[in-house]
Amino acid sequence: MVVLETERLYLREMEDGDLPSLMDILLDDETMTAYGGAFSCGEAEAWLSDQKRRYSTLGFGLWAAVHRETGKMIGQCGIIIPRWKDETFLETGYLFNKAYWHMGYATEASRGCIGYAFNVLQADSVSSIIRDTNLPSRRVAERNGMLSSDHWVKHYRGIDMPHTRYMITRERWQTMPYSQMHRAGENAVL
Repeated sequence: MVVLETERLYLREMEDGDLPSLMDILLDDETMTAYGGAFSCGEAEAWLSDQKRRYSTLGFGLWAAVHRETGKMIGQCGIIIPRWKDETFLETGYLFNKAYWHMGYATEASRGCIGYAFNVLQADSVSSIIRDTNLPSRRVAERNGMLSSDHWVKHYRGIDMPHTRYMITRERWQTMPYSQMHRAGENAVL
């Protein structure tokens, strides 16, 4: 089921058949630098299971980002509810196959997800939690109008990882020129 569409992508729930494409992303050391390195096959399978559980319990999660022209899953982008210090909130997150980096896909997909969070989920704000060393993801957040709101050191996979929370409010989103493209709801096209 297609959840939303952008100019070059459509986002849909991941399925078991997406595991090879997901492994191309999660088992790559360079792609997974912000996570402390590549995942194992078991961790990738658990990741897919977690998303499927989120779909059934929350109605959203990280979705397969599929290239509209080729039908190939080139990444994942969606909405999750992380724990940050002592609170939870809606976060848009994204991971793309490195063959598709620096082409604007993360910005395009996450913009669609931000619009979905505001228009479908009726969120007051949306965040992205980004490791301090992940400059490309920080730039994606900034291109989407997000502002740095606070910092925290997360302990993950045995490593202390400083992170920044970027956030955009509904009011700020409505001032962005591209926000109008997402007013139609879940199937709006960017």
